[in-house]
Amino acid sequence: MEDLQEFKRYKIGQAAKAIGVKTYVLRFWEGEFDEIDPIRTESGQRLYTEEHLEIIREIKRLLYDEGLTIDGAKKKLRSREHSDILCEVRDELLAIRNLLKK
Repeated sequence: MEDLQEFKRYKIGQAAKAIGVKTYVLRFWEGEFDEIDPIRTESGQRLYTEEHLEIIREIKRLLYDEGLTIDGAKKKLRSREHSDILCEVRDELLAIRNLLKK
């Protein structure tokens, strides 16, 4: 059942309700944060995935809970992405080292 969640798509109203913001806020954030890039239907309707919702929740947390500005939230998201990439590289290097030790 969890595998089906990755295919679920939310219209902008559904996504806004799930996050707890108004639809115009999502539209504004979409223009401000490159990380939010919803799928567009042929008629131009926005569709958000679970991954989009996770990013939007993080943006909301940074702005509302931590009190960061838009620019501050952008920097924090970018540093998190870099940190995630570095962790992946470290894990891969450790795996290679372990293979070489055998």
